[in-house]
Parts: sequence; C-alpha cells; structure tokens
Amino acid sequence: MAKLYFYYSSMNAGKSTSLLQSAYNYKERGMTPFILSAAIDNRYSVGKVTSRIGLEAEAHLFHQDDDLFEILLKHNNKQTIDCVLIDESQFLSREQVKQLAQSVDQLDIPVLCYGIRTDFRGELFPGSQHLLAWADNLIELKTICHCGSKATMVVRIDEEGNVIEDGEQVVIGGNDRYQSMCRKHFSEHIWKK
Repeated sequence: MAKLYFYYSSMNAGKSTSLLQSAYNYKERGMTPFILSAAIDNRYSVGKVTSRIGLEAEAHLFHQDDDLFEILLKHNNKQTIDCVLIDESQFLSREQVKQLAQSVDQLDIPVLCYGIRTDFRGELFPGSQHLLAWADNLIELKTICHCGSKATMVVRIDEEGNVIEDGEQVVIGGNDRYQSMCRKHFSEHIWKK
C-alpha cells in the first residue's frame, strides 16, 4: 500500500540529494519516478532538481494553481508512475497536499515530499503545515548549526551577513540568503525580545 512521506529539515541537510538518490534507486530497478519541483524556485536550472553536491535530474514544474492529482492521473495513464518525488514541498498549497494524498489513496502511488519545515521567522510554510498533519510518515533529515548542535531553524541574512527579522515569507535563495541554526542561536536573533 502506497504512503505519503514528508522528509523535512532546515536548509543544507541534503533533501535534494536524498530525493535524487531515491530517483536513482527507482530507475536502477527499471521503475519510473515522477519528479516535481516548485516553479518558484529558480536558483539553479529551471526544470531540474539540483543538489549542492552537483547531482541533478530533470523535473516537472508545479505552480500554485496546478491540480497535482490531475497531472499525476494523466501522466500515469500514459506511462505508469512508480513513485512521485517532490522537491521544495514547502511551496505546496493546502489543496495540493490534499491532491497528493488523493494520489496515494486512489492511484496507489507512493509520494515522497522533501521540504523545509519553517521559514526564517520560525513559522510553518503552508505545504509543510499540511504535510506534517496529513503525511503517513514523517522523516527528519538533520544538519548542524555553527555551534555543532542540530539545526532546526533557518535565519535570513542580508548581503553583509546580518540577520533579517521581517519580510515576505518566500524569498528564494541559498547559502547567500539563509543559514541553518539551532533553536538557541535562532532565538538570540529572532526571539531576542
């Protein structure tokens, strides 16, 4: 029986690398993974999932208003999908998480979502919120803070490396804009009041 999985972490924990490894494992066994990535994330090549260690794979892009169940149903009718792998799943909408659960339940396709749990203010992203609530399996991928403790939070930084406390929830960036931190160091910057 297929399940909905949510692999979550702060930044730089290897989410995309893990996704690409899963895709490779399916392909190596003659199976067909269907890779999706958020169209909003244009840091690297558009239409690809790219890891910081240099691995990459072609991906179908999803937009905020896409019906993922319909996309997967149509594609599965043309060519059997053995699993769905979703990068940047924090950018999914509530409806899209429901559509992924529907894909698991009605099409019997495992769906593995990879994303960041919280934003730079310590608040859940909509996709992450609903994946945490509805996924069958939750798997935390770990990375470390500059102090060596487990990093669970993310701070946004400016060009000089100063922590930014306010702004839009979504600003696309990598190590140039974000740093992973433990809650203690995050709180020193964000919850200092």
